[in-house]
Amino acid sequence: MKKIKVGVLGAYRGTSMINYCKVADNAEVVAICDNWSEALERQKWACEGLNITFYDNFDDFIKHDMDAVVLANFATEHAPFAIRCMKEGKHVFSEVLPCQTMKEAVELVEAVEETGMVYAYGENYCYMPAPLEMKRLYQQDKIGELEYAECEYLHNCDPIWPSIAYGDPNHWRNNMYSTFYCTHSLGPILHICGLRPVSVVGFEGGGDANSLRTGRRSKNFGIEMVTLENGAIVKSIHGATYKDGNWYRVEGTKGRMESARADAEAGDIHRIYVNTDEYPSGYDTEKLDTYLVDENADPIIRKFGHGGSDFYSMYNFINKLQGNEEADIIDVYEALDMFLPGLFAFRSILNGGVSVNIPNLRDKAERENWRNDIACTDPKVAGEQVLPCRKGGNLSIGIDVYEEQKRLFLEDLKSDSGYSTMAFTQSSVKKENK
Repeated sequence: MKKIKVGVLGAYRGTSMINYCKVADNAEVVAICDNWSEALERQKWACEGLNITFYDNFDDFIKHDMDAVVLANFATEHAPFAIRCMKEGKHVFSEVLPCQTMKEAVELVEAVEETGMVYAYGENYCYMPAPLEMKRLYQQDKIGELEYAECEYLHNCDPIWPSIAYGDPNHWRNNMYSTFYCTHSLGPILHICGLRPVSVVGFEGGGDANSLRTGRRSKNFGIEMVTLENGAIVKSIHGATYKDGNWYRVEGTKGRMESARADAEAGDIHRIYVNTDEYPSGYDTEKLDTYLVDENADPIIRKFGHGGSDFYSMYNFINKLQGNEEADIIDVYEALDMFLPGLFAFRSILNGGVSVNIPNLRDKAERENWRNDIACTDPKVAGEQVLPCRKGGNLSIGIDVYEEQKRLFLEDLKSDSGYSTMAFTQSSVKKENK
């Protein structure tokens, strides 16, 4: 079977997808596009010897002979590029997040339906070892029907903030709201159970010291309390607490499953605990199993980021394009199920913590209510519908904060070390000699 020809938009975050194509036998990168010249030059070095064309503008890039496009550009700009790619006859693998506004959400769904192209959402946390195993066991009815779940993605990005926001006051990371980046926490739970979210209550928290130091205008973290279509409740927390954490727990009608806590030093998202009963309410039959899910995983896969999940998200996308209808991709409807709770949780926050219904964009009639809704925290997109980045209005942050962040970013680039450069290392993923 011929290799799928892949183009990558975004030379920085796209490194992981490029590396997948370097080791896979079913795909090859044929084009890379970025308007950040330094990132593009580093990819030229990292991809030396490969037949890849490099572009600094999307208009030329999209004309290249390729089957699919990986979107690894800014998180707030995926939908417009995804729509254009599909209308140009290219399949799409879209990094997080799928869109920024409800208008974009409607247009994205309709573009998928109208073009018939494959759209896969790259929520890699769904393919981490523990959540992926939980999905397999849940589909086997190991714990019965979901009643309650908890999930968290906590990542203190302050030490690397200069390298991911560049000291730019208008960078999306400095202008997002607390519940925006919700799919790393909530996404795996929805992928495990396959249930649709129907309503949400939102909360935001954290002090202002970090924001005043980094230039981030939102609160530090967000919480969504989500009700699913079967009545189950999910508590999702994500954002920048001081200590990192990544954890998932699902409670069913006859048992529970969860990943290991970070401070337990037991393997984190590589370990799973499964506590089940042979009969409902039968504590005398309780059985606890625990094991490292990927203990015998291929060493090549282990080299990929986020617990190997960067490999599997791309693998399933390419597998789908090669005709496997059972390939485990996240389609556009599920992608929006993962994203919309965060969007509407923030509307809940701005309205005093009321419960807000989450639209089902599978319903064509319901789309009409949102077709012109461009409310978001990006003034360039929202215009008169612009929202503050937190309840009560944006913080006043001095230009000196951004100047210092920019200085640190440029210093990091000059030193050729740190978060901003490590993704381009040639040896980050190599085929092992057999």
